[in-house]
Amino acid sequence: MSKIKIIGREELKKWIDEEENFVLIDTLGPVSYAEKHLSGAVEINGHTEDFLKQAEKVVLKKDTPVVVYCASFDCNLSTACAKKLVEAGYTNVYDFKGGLQDWEEAGYEFE
Repeated sequence: MSKIKIIGREELKKWIDEEENFVLIDTLGPVSYAEKHLSGAVEINGHTEDFLKQAEKVVLKKDTPVVVYCASFDCNLSTACAKKLVEAGYTNVYDFKGGLQDWEEAGYEFE
């Protein structure tokens, strides 16, 4: 089974800036997403039962790089969602553990 990889804010910023081919998933839900989210992120609520079903609609290939994030290092939602993706057979899953808080502390912009 594949393992969850960790991605830091600098590497993720580079991926976004260079328009790398990956899917960025905000797991915090629609209210948080509407308030602010990382550039290019899609909202898939990690609190719902159909997280995987929704993810399958945007991550069409199991080997596509996928980055999930939540609120901060103290939030475990992105890790739980990354685990679900790996267990479903996705082979290129990254957890941006710092989430929105880490991104904001770096002075990076939101959509």
